[in-house]
Amino acid sequence: MTKPTLNLKQFLLRQEVLKLYRDIFRTIRDVPEESSRKELREWTRHDFRNNIHHTEEITIKMLLNHGKRSLSELRTSLELSGVKK
Repeated sequence: MTKPTLNLKQFLLRQEVLKLYRDIFRTIRDVPEESSRKELREWTRHDFRNNIHHTEEITIKMLLNHGKRSLSELRTSLELSGVKK
């Protein structure tokens, strides 16, 4: 069975989700403790997999905003701890 073709809006949203996923993993590399990095990677994978079934644009945008906020908080925490400048 083939996947349905995405329209332009769906394609752009998908690209934005993938970019957020990559950005989160890049930021996790800066976390100093290996155990914390592992936990954050597992949490990220779990969170994205749990939300993969959503198809409504408004829901995906809401989840994207939540993810961006979480990424921003992680970056701020790393900056405040002196790990990343």
